[in-house]
Amino acid sequence: MGSGELFQHLRRSLLEYSVVQALVEGEAYPADLIGRLGRVGLQVPEGTVYPLLNRLKADGYVEYRWEESPSGPPRKYYSLSAKGLKLAEEYRQAWEKLKKSVDSLNTSQNKHEKNL
Repeated sequence: MGSGELFQHLRRSLLEYSVVQALVEGEAYPADLIGRLGRVGLQVPEGTVYPLLNRLKADGYVEYRWEESPSGPPRKYYSLSAKGLKLAEEYRQAWEKLKKSVDSLNTSQNKHEKNL
């Protein structure tokens, strides 16, 4: 697997975490949410976000409200529910633990490579 393919695989695996964390910033229309993710280097197709938001809604992690749009049909704005805010914190803690472990492995590998 090439580095580009590997990056895409890891990105897909982290999509739910990323969407939840992006919603911590506040409610968002899906296009705005995609923009938030894009600004930090996570290119997410629109067709990927909608099913994920629907699943998070069904699981009680997000809620939405309708708002009239001056340029078309009403829009759904998504936000984290209380349960979703708790999930975001659990994800953040798990991510910090995982990041620390992976960073430790990377440090060990770098030391090993220097000794070769």
